[in-house]
Amino acid sequence: MAVRRARAVRVLVDMDCVLADFEGGLLRSFRRRFPADPHVPLEERRGFLVCEQYRALRPDLADKVASVYEAPGFFLDLEPIPGALEAMREMKDMEDTEVFICTSPLMKYEHCVREKYRWVEKHLGPQFVERIILTRDKTVVLGDLLIDDKDTIQGREKTPRWEHILFTCCHNQHLALPPTRRRLLSWSDNWRGIIDSKRDASL
Repeated sequence: MAVRRARAVRVLVDMDCVLADFEGGLLRSFRRRFPADPHVPLEERRGFLVCEQYRALRPDLADKVASVYEAPGFFLDLEPIPGALEAMREMKDMEDTEVFICTSPLMKYEHCVREKYRWVEKHLGPQFVERIILTRDKTVVLGDLLIDDKDTIQGREKTPRWEHILFTCCHNQHLALPPTRRRLLSWSDNWRGIIDSKRDASL
């Protein structure tokens, strides 16, 4: 009798705030460019859209903070999140596991798109460039898991195929998730166990 081979678990991994330190890089760059203006410390960040929090602080700050992350070099110069690169390389080599980088570009994409590709090649190598999925709507992408720092992900598909694992970031760490939701506190957390739970479910 033939042994049934388990279906590969497909893991989609967001980029900003999951692989690349968007929030830390943004704060450092903002304070460097606008040292006389007020800023939001990371421990006080609330909400996914950083522009909205800066607008609430002072209306003109929204455009200023946007000018920082829309500037050339911003995405390319972001530091990796601790443990992220090692986790991605390990995932790529895991048996019966497919890993892709699933990231949304800015609407003003002139620098963002190119620099995301260059960041991946710089930090993870050309083999991961082939695993980039660039989309404004992640709900249409097929996968078993989506590891993402955005607390609510909506799009054309009302019930995406993937389970959303919330990756802890400064802007979402205060959120209490319902019992049906799971989160990763960091790349030191048990991400392997989460993948294995999907592997067990596919048998």
